[in-house]
Amino acid sequence: METKVLTAHVPLPLAEKVEQLAARLNRPHDWIVRQAPSVWVEQEEERRRLTLEALADVASGCVIDHQSVQAWADSLGTRISADGAILPRDQ
Repeated sequence: METKVLTAHVPLPLAEKVEQLAARLNRPHDWIVRQAPSVWVEQEEERRRLTLEALADVASGCVIDHQSVQAWADSLGTRISADGAILPRDQ
């Protein structure tokens, strides 16, 4: 595979962490630096895919209204009794 050299200035604390990680993994620091863009690009591609999927859902009307989301959020930290009553978590 062909490669291309990319250079970047990074803050010293980050560079030191990379060096420490390289020593802990018994790898050269350039190995770690080569891994980082691959992981970042994968994450960004997944974020874009999920964003486009969410926008398609909105465009098709597949949404949940604010009141339902708020009711769900308000229910966090509670539990339901055997008879269906909402109880605080500590009861």
